[in-house]
Amino acid sequence: MTLRTARLELSPPREGDADAIFAACQDERLQRYTTVPSPYTREHAEGFIEKSRGWWESGSEATWAIRDGDTLVGMIGLHRLGDGAGEIGYWMAAPARGRGLLTEAAHAVIDWGFSPDGLALKRIEWRAVVGNTASARAARTLGFRFEGTLRQALANGAGVRDDGWIAGLLPSDDRTAQHWPPLEI
Repeated sequence: MTLRTARLELSPPREGDADAIFAACQDERLQRYTTVPSPYTREHAEGFIEKSRGWWESGSEATWAIRDGDTLVGMIGLHRLGDGAGEIGYWMAAPARGRGLLTEAAHAVIDWGFSPDGLALKRIEWRAVVGNTASARAARTLGFRFEGTLRQALANGAGVRDDGWIAGLLPSDDRTAQHWPPLEI
């Protein structure tokens, strides 16, 4: 399943992406705020590509490589939680940050996630480690409603447990930027 936006192509990760995924996942911020293993090896990248194929086949998760031309600039996915809910997750390679590429890709993924031709979800959740303001700003811009803080709810790839922010989006929600108290501090 390939999605296209004005500037991007979103397509399942492929074997040729391993080097770009490995390079991006060396970023300390990415290792701190996501579930990628730390330290991150090329074998992890190869295994991720293989796992993503299985997720697509089983229908448990839809994962796309975000491509700006021929360059892999990030990853985005929707994981099925059950009962019509899903959770969005994403990361951007450091050189691609701050250009609006993530929100452009996420709009397409959210539209597909809510669509009857996609996953027909009734709710999409976003979660991030408390303090991951870049991810929170993106979710807020996408229209997610801040719902609170979950104590020690998230574990990163190194097994560190952190408090997590949670937000939700419904198909009927206005998708304009929202007020989020944690980002107003």
